[in-house]
Amino acid sequence: MRSMRPALAVLVATLAAATLVTSASAAPTPTEHHRQTSTPLVFGHRGAAGYRPEHTTAGYDLAARLGADYIEPDLVPSKDGVLIDRHEPEIGQTTDVASHPEFANRRTTKTIDGVVTTGWFTTDFTLAELKTLRAIERLPDIRQHNTLYNGRYQVLTLQEDIDQWKALARKFNRHLGIVPEIKHSTYFRSIGLPMEQRVLAVLRRNGLDRADSGVVIQSFEVGNLQWLHRQTRVPLMQLTSATGAPADFVASGDPRTYADICTAAGLKAVARYATFLGPDKNQIVPRDAAGKLLAPTSLIHFAHRAGLLVAPYTFRNENNFLPVDFRRGTNPADYGDAFAEYKLFYALGVDGVFSDDSDTAIAAREEWLAQGAHRAA
Repeated sequence: MRSMRPALAVLVATLAAATLVTSASAAPTPTEHHRQTSTPLVFGHRGAAGYRPEHTTAGYDLAARLGADYIEPDLVPSKDGVLIDRHEPEIGQTTDVASHPEFANRRTTKTIDGVVTTGWFTTDFTLAELKTLRAIERLPDIRQHNTLYNGRYQVLTLQEDIDQWKALARKFNRHLGIVPEIKHSTYFRSIGLPMEQRVLAVLRRNGLDRADSGVVIQSFEVGNLQWLHRQTRVPLMQLTSATGAPADFVASGDPRTYADICTAAGLKAVARYATFLGPDKNQIVPRDAAGKLLAPTSLIHFAHRAGLLVAPYTFRNENNFLPVDFRRGTNPADYGDAFAEYKLFYALGVDGVFSDDSDTAIAAREEWLAQGAHRAA
């Protein structure tokens, strides 16, 4: 087994402290905790999105039940500044708002990070109004089975996420982390709803503003993570995309892109404020125009050399999301050979994966470890 890089101790200690049944003084620090394993971790992407609508109590419960090491809420604000749990501020695709006649006149068009979108937006609703809505499946054509659960679950707040996270750690009597993502930081700041201060306020109110709290904060932007690095010891994750640039770079006229961030020099700069790199998996193993796999890049090597952990996104079972090499049949909603994709990335040395199907990620990990392939990684 490859030896644990120093930064990996942060991940393991963060996770180990996350049960939250011990006092803060008893929780190990990242440098104190054990270093005997470098097994890749599984981040339950928006809960268990392959089996339940995203960002629901049922999804988080199932992700923990299936063995996810972390659960992931995406955060956006309400009109009255409460942090709520949605993939995007536009909620027409993830809630039943369209079926509420009292909100018909709230449908509007906004430009967020340069993208023009028409729908219903969280910033036009108070928390009380959002609580009258119910979650629905975001990808009904691919995940028709998830529509069975439409209308059963409320929109959650970050505080409710934290309460459930603590309860799940106790329920399953094991370590569990939480990895919230701050969405569209520059945009929300521009309309008077800055996110970072609100996130820290909630964490501090819950005694979680610590390196060993079990919390990791993610963002696709850079400036907000750099600011958070100066304000908190909570580990941070720099997300990157296969295309484009961070919204705060675009807003400030900074010409750098995600490709520049993911160079050897760029990753050294990231390591000054972040512990983790969360790249699009296509930045590690690209695909050609036909969707077939190309040769791996050097991204993992450069990130590890900079001292960063690497946790790519998003791994899903359906053909629609797999490379052509691992698809089975022609139905986009059918499962392909997801095991092969996981094992490919485990063998390349990732430290974790964001997965909609935590059980598949864990089963593939167990097979990969049992086969001893990790010893050559």
